[in-house]
Amino acid sequence: MATEFNGKYLSLTTFRREGTGVATPMWFVRENGHLLVETDGDSYKAKRIRRNSAVTVAECTASGKLMGERVAGHAEFLPETERSRVEALIAQKYRMDKVLVLPVYRLVQRLHGKKLAEETPVVLSITPD
Repeated sequence: MATEFNGKYLSLTTFRREGTGVATPMWFVRENGHLLVETDGDSYKAKRIRRNSAVTVAECTASGKLMGERVAGHAEFLPETERSRVEALIAQKYRMDKVLVLPVYRLVQRLHGKKLAEETPVVLSITPD
């Protein structure tokens, strides 16, 4: 699965209790057949994955427009000890985006009332079924 994903954004779809999918474009890195992403541990997507680890993934644009076929998989939370290593991999891949895009994203989040200082990041590993 991971060899098919070479772009900058991954559409990660998680599922609500009644089965409705919720897609989110995310930064990702590939490693040993896994797709690694970082998210807020208190996010709805993390809560949905704790309840149901089934996900779908597809390459997409920053706005979430799909650029490839959805692939079924499952997500699991990696231990806290892996977070700094995965953050370094993401920072290496997205070094220019972290300087140019991330500040704008954080500003938009603040304008929507989200307090970023309270985030507890977690790392997810996505693998094929």
